[in-house]
Amino acid sequence: MNGRSLPYKTIAGVTPCPGGWLVFSARLAGVTVVAEDPFVLRTLAEVVDWRPRFDAVAINVPLGLHDEPSGPYRPCDEEARSMIGWPRRSAVGAVPSRAALHASRDEALALEPWLRSGDLRRFRWLREADVELQPFHQRSYFSAHPDLSYTQMNGDVPLRTSPHQEDGVVERLQLVRAKLPGVERHLTEVPPDGAAQLHVLQAAGLLWTARRAAARAMTRMPLDPTWDTTGLRMELVR
Repeated sequence: MNGRSLPYKTIAGVTPCPGGWLVFSARLAGVTVVAEDPFVLRTLAEVVDWRPRFDAVAINVPLGLHDEPSGPYRPCDEEARSMIGWPRRSAVGAVPSRAALHASRDEALALEPWLRSGDLRRFRWLREADVELQPFHQRSYFSAHPDLSYTQMNGDVPLRTSPHQEDGVVERLQLVRAKLPGVERHLTEVPPDGAAQLHVLQAAGLLWTARRAAARAMTRMPLDPTWDTTGLRMELVR
């Protein structure tokens, strides 16, 4: 049985975590979201092969890369940083070119000196996405960012709190409670092995964007995206 034969849609928010990829999935029947316990899969290939397959996934990883260095941000990243605003805009990190992504650490820094340690730590997940996600996957896998999700949930008013601090956790919990009733209980439970509360909080925001994507109600950034040489759209959705 696959997702198409079920009486509901399956959606998920997916974000990198130390154990691999945190998956926060839910069943969507009409406007009702019934969340399942978050879990961690070791590889992105396991996420893509999960059954029943997901109808809509908001994944916290950039899709669509420049082949060669062309600056730290793509147009969609610049737009996202502007919408998220200060001080959270810094959460949208530099996106490497493929040349830097598949080079050694020293070679990557020589190619793109604007890369920081946080950007380099993401390379393991970006490499997986560059290999596993092909253009046809973008029918159901949508590149998103938790801060964009929470900004949209907040009526497009940027959040000034950090999810790393207690007040930021509380603010995001309140938004999840208001927008996705019943989902918030998963945010106060012990996270699955290989992930922390931060990752569950990120994935909950992404789950909201996945719901919008399933209904084709999401907004693309930019509205008219460009494609990379592999055919992937360089965009973020919210």
